Order: sequence, then structure tokens, then C-alpha cells
Amino acid sequence: MQGRAGIEGTLSEGIRAHRLRRARYIGLAKTHLQHLMTATAINFKRIFYWLSEVPQVTTRTSQFAKLMA
Repeated sequence: MQGRAGIEGTLSEGIRAHRLRRARYIGLAKTHLQHLMTATAINFKRIFYWLSEVPQVTTRTSQFAKLMA
């Protein structure tokens, strides 16, 4: 189950932070290049944060889970 959450988080980051939902260019080759460059930028950002020891954000706790605790 953990793998799926990682994939979903990566896709969400690409869509929300890097606007992957819309392509800037017309044509499959240019769109593919844009996706490759965006993925590379996301990876560089993650490597930079990892080397800088920036802590990852924890997932939020639902209201129901707060009531149970």
C-alpha cells in the first residue's frame, strides 16, 4: 500500500506544483520532452531537499482519528 501512496503523491505534486495537466506545446514529441524535463526538475528538487536535510511534510490527521486518540 505504501508504494501506491508514493506514486499518488508524485502525480499530485506534478499536477499541482508543476502544472502537468496542460502541455505548453503542440505535438507529441514536444509534450513528451516537457514531461521529461518536469520529471527531471522534480527529481532534482527532491535530491536537493534530501541533501539539505529538509524534513518531509507529514500527512494530515483526519478529524475522526483525532477523536479516537
